[in-house]
Amino acid sequence: MLLVSYDISNDKVRTRFSKFLSKFGFRLQYSVFEINNSETVLKNIETEIKNTYLKVFTQEDSIIIFRLSETCKKTCYGYAKNEDKEIFIID
Repeated sequence: MLLVSYDISNDKVRTRFSKFLSKFGFRLQYSVFEINNSETVLKNIETEIKNTYLKVFTQEDSIIIFRLSETCKKTCYGYAKNEDKEIFIID
Protein backbone atom coordinates (compact mmCIF):
# COMPACT_ATOMS: atom_id res chain seq x y z
CA MET A 1 0.00 0.00 0.00
CA LEU A 2 1.04 3.59 -0.57
CA LEU A 3 0.10 6.59 1.51
CA VAL A 4 0.43 9.86 -0.35
CA SER A 5 0.38 13.03 1.72
CA TYR A 6 0.55 16.47 0.17
CA ASP A 7 0.61 20.11 1.14
CA ILE A 8 0.09 22.29 -1.93
CA SER A 9 -0.56 26.01 -1.50
CA ASN A 10 -2.20 26.72 -4.89
CA ASP A 11 -5.90 25.78 -4.82
CA LYS A 12 -6.08 24.81 -8.51
CA VAL A 13 -2.95 22.68 -8.37
CA ARG A 14 -4.06 21.02 -5.12
CA THR A 15 -7.51 20.21 -6.56
CA ARG A 16 -5.99 18.84 -9.77
CA PHE A 17 -3.56 16.66 -7.77
CA SER A 18 -6.30 15.25 -5.53
CA LYS A 19 -8.40 14.38 -8.61
CA PHE A 20 -5.34 12.69 -10.11
CA LEU A 21 -4.77 10.61 -6.96
CA SER A 22 -8.44 9.62 -6.76
CA LYS A 23 -7.91 7.58 -9.95
CA PHE A 24 -5.64 5.25 -7.96
CA GLY A 25 -7.05 5.17 -4.44
CA PHE A 26 -9.25 6.89 -1.91
CA ARG A 27 -8.96 9.84 0.40
CA LEU A 28 -8.21 9.01 4.05
CA GLN A 29 -8.08 12.64 5.14
CA TYR A 30 -8.18 15.95 3.30
CA SER A 31 -4.63 15.69 1.95
CA VAL A 32 -3.86 11.98 2.47
CA PHE A 33 -4.69 9.18 0.02
CA GLU A 34 -4.44 5.42 0.46
CA ILE A 35 -3.47 3.64 -2.76
CA ASN A 36 -3.07 -0.06 -3.47
CA ASN A 37 0.54 -0.43 -4.50
CA SER A 38 1.97 -1.81 -7.67
CA GLU A 39 5.17 -0.79 -9.42
CA THR A 40 3.11 0.50 -12.37
CA VAL A 41 0.89 2.67 -10.17
CA LEU A 42 3.87 4.04 -8.25
CA LYS A 43 5.74 4.79 -11.48
CA ASN A 44 2.68 6.58 -12.93
CA ILE A 45 2.29 8.72 -9.82
CA GLU A 46 5.99 9.60 -9.60
CA THR A 47 6.18 10.41 -13.32
CA GLU A 48 3.16 12.71 -13.11
CA ILE A 49 4.61 14.47 -10.05
CA LYS A 50 7.97 15.01 -11.77
CA ASN A 51 6.54 16.06 -15.15
CA THR A 52 3.61 18.18 -14.01
CA TYR A 53 3.59 19.23 -10.39
CA LEU A 54 7.23 19.94 -9.53
CA LYS A 55 7.27 22.59 -12.27
CA VAL A 56 4.64 24.67 -10.47
CA PHE A 57 5.66 24.06 -6.86
CA THR A 58 6.68 26.86 -4.52
CA GLN A 59 8.98 26.51 -1.51
CA GLU A 60 5.87 25.81 0.60
CA ASP A 61 4.67 22.78 -1.38
CA SER A 62 5.43 19.12 -0.78
CA ILE A 63 4.31 15.60 -1.61
CA ILE A 64 5.40 12.63 0.48
CA ILE A 65 4.90 9.01 -0.60
CA PHE A 66 5.04 6.32 2.07
CA ARG A 67 5.55 2.75 0.82
CA LEU A 68 4.04 0.40 3.39
CA SER A 69 4.76 -3.30 3.64
CA GLU A 70 2.27 -6.08 4.23
CA THR A 71 3.30 -6.22 7.90
CA CYS A 72 2.26 -2.60 8.53
CA LYS A 73 -1.07 -2.02 10.20
CA LYS A 74 -3.28 0.97 10.92
CA THR A 75 -5.61 1.77 13.80
CA CYS A 76 -8.53 4.10 13.18
CA TYR A 77 -10.39 6.21 15.72
CA GLY A 78 -13.47 8.39 15.39
CA TYR A 79 -15.24 8.39 12.05
CA ALA A 80 -12.31 6.60 10.38
CA LYS A 81 -12.96 3.45 12.42
CA ASN A 82 -16.08 2.79 10.32
CA GLU A 83 -14.08 1.95 7.22
CA ASP A 84 -14.62 -1.54 5.83
CA LYS A 85 -10.93 -1.98 5.03
CA GLU A 86 -8.18 -4.18 6.40
CA ILE A 87 -6.59 -2.86 9.58
CA PHE A 88 -2.91 -1.79 9.53
CA ILE A 89 -0.83 -0.25 12.34
CA ILE A 90 2.07 1.98 11.33
CA ASP A 91 4.89 1.71 13.85
